[in-house]
Parts: sequence; C-alpha cells; structure tokens
Amino acid sequence: MAGTPVWSVDPRTGKQRAQVAVEAGSPEVDEAVRAAHAARTALADRTARIAFLRAAADLLDASAEQVVGAADAETALGPARLTGELARTTGQLRAFADAVADGGYLDVRIDRADPSLTPPRPELRRYKVPLGVVAVYAASNFPLAFSVPGGDTASALAAGCPVVVKAHPDHPATSELCASLLRRAAVATGLPGEVVTVLHGFDAGLELVRHPLVTAAGFTGSLRGGRALFDAAAARPVPIPFHGELGSLNPVVVTPDAAAERAEEIGAGLAGSVTLGVGQFCVKPGLVLVPEGAAGDRLAEALGKALGETGPGVLLDHRMRDGFIAGVAERAALSGVTAPVTPGPAGEHTVGAGYLSVSAASLLAGPAYEVLLEECFGPVTVVVRYAGESEAGAVLDLLPGNLTATLQLSAAEAEGAPGPAAELVSRVTALAGRVVVNGWPTGVAVAPAQHHGGPYPAATSHSTSVGATAIERWLRPVAYQSVPDPLLPAELREANPLGLPRRVTEAAAPAAPAGPAGPAGRAGPAN
Repeated sequence: MAGTPVWSVDPRTGKQRAQVAVEAGSPEVDEAVRAAHAARTALADRTARIAFLRAAADLLDASAEQVVGAADAETALGPARLTGELARTTGQLRAFADAVADGGYLDVRIDRADPSLTPPRPELRRYKVPLGVVAVYAASNFPLAFSVPGGDTASALAAGCPVVVKAHPDHPATSELCASLLRRAAVATGLPGEVVTVLHGFDAGLELVRHPLVTAAGFTGSLRGGRALFDAAAARPVPIPFHGELGSLNPVVVTPDAAAERAEEIGAGLAGSVTLGVGQFCVKPGLVLVPEGAAGDRLAEALGKALGETGPGVLLDHRMRDGFIAGVAERAALSGVTAPVTPGPAGEHTVGAGYLSVSAASLLAGPAYEVLLEECFGPVTVVVRYAGESEAGAVLDLLPGNLTATLQLSAAEAEGAPGPAAELVSRVTALAGRVVVNGWPTGVAVAPAQHHGGPYPAATSHSTSVGATAIERWLRPVAYQSVPDPLLPAELREANPLGLPRRVTEAAAPAAPAGPAGPAGRAGPAN
C-alpha cells in the first residue's frame, strides 16, 4: 500500500541495508503516468531523442563504479558480471540512438496514385508513430540490461514513448540511481525528466497496467506474475499490447553421434551454461535429452564432475532461494528421478549446483511428471535419458514454447546433409524463438538479427525484447490517402526533408500508342 517503506536488502545476509523509497498508491501512479503522457510531445523530436539516448549511455558509463556497486550490493551478481551487463546496457542505448538516426524503423512506404489499375490506386503514404506511455516491469536477474535503463526502456524511448518503470523489489536502490541518471540525461538534452519515472510496489504494478493513458507494456519475469498482468492488460476497457517474457525451459538435444564424438566437452559446456549467473538466466538449459549408453554415461559423468567443482552461490533473494530448494525437492521426490549431483542449500544464504536424471520412459508415464517440464529458477537442470529417436521426439512433443532450443550435433551432422539433424532443426523451430547448434543458449547477443522471444509461455507476443527490431513493439502504422503534401507529417513529404529511407512504388508507365501490330503491353509497377 502507499506509504509502505521500500528497503534495499543484501541477498548475502538477508538484512535490510537502507530505506530507498515508499510504495506508490493510485495517486502516485496517476501522477507519474500523466506527467509521462505530457512529456510525449517533447520526445517526438527525433534529434532530441538521439541526443538523449547517447547522453544516457555516457552518463551511465561515467557512473559505472557507483552503478555496479549498487547493483552488486542488492543482487550479489559480482562486479565482473555487472560491469559486462552495464556495457551491454549502454551499448543498447547507443544502438537504439543509431536506429533512430537511420530512420529505417519508421518503415516509410509510398505508393504513387495509379488510375490505370483495377481498381484504381490512390496516393498512399505510410509510416509508424509511437503508441504513447509505455509501462515497463523490471526483471530480477538483470538489474541493468532488463530493468530501468534496459532494453524495454531504451527501445520505447527510441520509439518516442515515455516510460514508467515498475522497479523490481530486489534492486530498488539500483533502480532509483539509474532512473536519476536517465532523468539527468533527459534534462541535459532539453527533454523533461518525466520521460522516465520509477514506481515501487506490487499494487503499483497493477495500477500501472490498468491506467487509461498507458498504451503498452513490457515485462520480464515469472509465468504467474506475467500472466496476471497480461490478463489485466487484456481486460481493460481498451486492451493494450502486453509484451511479456514469462520463463522458459530451453531444451537441449544431444544426438548419439555428438555424444560419442565429444561427450566430455558437451558435459562440461552444459555445466557452465547451467551455473552461469547461479542458474538465474532466462535462457538457462533446464532440460537435456541425452542418449542412453556408454557415450551418454560419459557425458553425465563430465557434467557431474564440473557441477561438483562449482562453488556455492547466492541467489537474488531468499524468496527465490526457498523456491529453488522447494522446486528441486518436489522434482527429486518423483519415482524414477535421481540426483547424481544433488542441488540445494549449501549454507544459510547460498545454494549448490546439481542435476536430476530421469528416463524418457518415466517422463512420458503420466501427468505427475509434468513438473519436470517447468522452469526451476536456479543452478539445476534435468537430464532425460532417451532410448531412440522416437522417445526423444515424444519428449519434445510434450514441451511448451521456449525462448531457445539447442542441438548438440556431430561434425558430420553439422555439415547440413539431409537427414535426422535437418529434421531436428525443423522440429525444434516450432518450439522456440532461437535455435542454437553446437553452442549454448546463455549469452544473448544484442544484434540486429537477434530474436529473444518465442511461442507462449516463453512470450505473450511474437516480438523480440533484444535487438533493433524491439522498437517495433511500441509503434503503430498509419497510412495517409490523398493527403496534400503540406498537410503530411515531415517524414512523408515529397521532398523528404528528414532524409529518411523510403520504399516507393511508382505508377505504371503510360501505354505506348497502338502500332500496326496492335496495342503494346504496359510495364508493371516499378519499386
């Protein structure tokens, strides 16, 4: 409720560090959204947006020691990891500034009037406009790159949409610090500071998605929390787009030939991916199909050895630690499930990594095993031993949508000849937004061709939250028909005063005069 103190907590000890803010109530949410809505006119200036995004990146980099220190105190992720995450965060801001400068994201298209067509075509000019105020729900596991200054915020601002962020309770001090830096950058480049606002509190999150001036939302978090907000967004009198990332199992399939060729390498690589960030990455491989037999045994042995050598780690908060311990215990209690390396508590505030093992036949036995097909947040994975292609395929048929799917193939299979490997690629394409071959899904490159999303429940839309095309979530197309040039937006005027890339379809060439042989054909539209 409003007035409830918001504390910064040290996950290494569970102790409160300092009061950071108070939870927002309805009046505070309304005030923040209305101020953001008023700021959208200033943010419509593309030149100002470009300067703002670059200034924000520079200011975050200049404050790196303070930002990394604050984030580490609240997440225990460590300075090395957080320094890399900050670089990714500022890189995203600069990449979106470059995208705005290029202008291609506006997707300007012009179709010249052509009365000779059937039916006749009027003059049409189309581009994309910002939606309005965007609500962003910060993630727990990325206090920078998926939180206040992260990709949802950066892409929405780049689109011209002011942002109101619901801070994650695990890092309120980091959220306040980053918001203050973004607001400083806005003011320094001539924009109102209200283009970015941070709110705290569970109730504030619900109030935010229901506010009539909020036009879209971006979320990264749990299935339960994301689905509640998604349903609230759909239940509004005017529903809004809700771009949510709700969790993922990220299956891995190891073929028999790959296991025979490099079992030890795959086992060690899998351990590294499972324990990266103490298993708190959204693309952590949570279920691994491994062939039965000697090669599979060698892979499991290498996995167990590497996991056993991994020291204990601190999860983001004690609630997540409790959930991890309970989730592992529930899965390990199932008949036929073993724990060759037992994951679980490793101290009062830490957990140890491990893995569970089950046969494909057991997993396929009935609904009691469905929990093995759900994400368990933390350093654990489930190894499923399969007896043949049909068993592996039956397990894949059980899986919901995922952010990623990974195939470990032999060198010959990776050559791409038609056969089982090509069929596997096709099969897992239906399950995931990103298909990885002979690599690991952890580590999401910020690049133009990246896609970070997938079929439900991995995501609630078909868009990406990483990469340049993430900007498309916060835009809508508008077409202008037969509008006189002086009345058009500058982006669509004939002289192209903003120098934007555009696609133009010209009218067909006039028909040539009829000759002795009869009428000549005319050319089709030119692009």
